[in-house]
Amino acid sequence: MIRKTFYYFCEVEINLSEKIVIHFIAFFILMEKEAKFWEVLEGKKVRCNLCRRHCIILPGKRGVCMVRENRDGKLISLSYGNVVSIAIDPIEKKPLFNFKPGTEVLSYSTMGCNFKCRYCQNWEISQALPEEIRYEEIPAEVLVEIALQYKSPGIAHTYTEPTIYYEYAYEVSKIAKEKGLFNVWVTNGYIEKEPLKEIRPYLDGANIDLKAFNEKFYKDLCGGIELDEVLDSIKYWHKLGIHIELTNLIIPGWNDSFEEIRQMVKWIIDNLGKDIPLHFTRFFPHYKMIETPITPLETLLEAYNIAKEEGLYYVYIGNVWPNKYENTYCYNCGELLIERDGYYIKKKNLEKKGNRVICPTCGKRQNIIL
Repeated sequence: MIRKTFYYFCEVEINLSEKIVIHFIAFFILMEKEAKFWEVLEGKKVRCNLCRRHCIILPGKRGVCMVRENRDGKLISLSYGNVVSIAIDPIEKKPLFNFKPGTEVLSYSTMGCNFKCRYCQNWEISQALPEEIRYEEIPAEVLVEIALQYKSPGIAHTYTEPTIYYEYAYEVSKIAKEKGLFNVWVTNGYIEKEPLKEIRPYLDGANIDLKAFNEKFYKDLCGGIELDEVLDSIKYWHKLGIHIELTNLIIPGWNDSFEEIRQMVKWIIDNLGKDIPLHFTRFFPHYKMIETPITPLETLLEAYNIAKEEGLYYVYIGNVWPNKYENTYCYNCGELLIERDGYYIKKKNLEKKGNRVICPTCGKRQNIIL
C-alpha cells in the first residue's frame, strides 16, 4: 500500500454505531494502490483497460476519470479506500425495485467518474480531483463491519461510478460476500468485460443507466461515449446472470423522442427479455444544464405507455410524487404485488414457491429477488 500525504488538517467525525462517535484531527492522507487491468506501452506510457475508454496515459498524467495515475510507468489508483459519501439508503433509491425490495443498504462512493455528464446530480464528488475533496480513509474490512453494525443486508457501490474505484469495490465485495451480504452496483455500464467477469462471483445486482438511444446524447452530454459500447456492456451484464434494472433519465430535447424510446424498448426486449425492469425518471435542471426545462409529466406517461405497449413487464416512473407508477404489478393478471410510497414499501403481496417468486393470484413467476 502506498500513501501520499497532503499537508493540511481537517476535522473528521466517524459514526461507527449509534453509541460510538469518534472525533479527531488528522492529516489529509490519500490512500493509494496499484491499479488492475493495465498494460505498459513505449516510453513508460500505460493503457488502462478497466473501462471502455482505454485511456493511454503519459507518465505523471491521469486518465479521464482523474483517479488513475501513471506513476513512472505504473498505474496507480488514487481512489482506493477514500470514501467521500456514505449512508444507509432504501434500495429503492438506487433505484432497484425488483431486487430485495424494502431493504436498506449501506451505500458509499469514492471520488471520480469516467463519464463527464453535463447534468450530473453528484458532480461535486464525481468530477472532483482527489486533492480537492474531503474524504475518509476506510479500509475495506471496516466498511463491511459498518454495514454489519447497522444490520444492513447488503452494500451498494453507488453515487459516482464503481468501475473507476474497482480495486476497492472488489475487495469490499469479496469481504461482504464472505460475511453473507449482497453487493449491488449503480453504474453507467462502461466497464470492460474482463474486470466485470472477475468481480462477478461477488456481484448480485445492478442498476445500469441506459441514458439514451442516440449517439449524439452520449457524445455531447457524457464526454464522447460510444452508445454501442454501452449496449454491448449491458448485454454482457445480462449474459453473466446478474440481476439488472435499467434507468432512462428523460431530458427534454435530448432523448425524449417517442420513436427513440420505442426503439430502445424494442432493443431491451430483443436483447435482454421482457422481464427487465425499466425506470423512466424525471429530469430536473442541474450542474451545467440549469437552463434545460423539467421533463413534462406527459412525456413520462407516454414513455411508460410505449414500454407497456411493446410488452415490457416491469415499467416504472421516478422523480414524481405521489406516484402509482412506482408500484409493481403482475404482468399477467395486473395484481398489485408491491405498493410503494416514495422509496418505502407500504405493502408486499408476493409468494415464494421453492426458489421462485410468484404472483399470489395467478401463480406466474416474477423476476423479483427477495
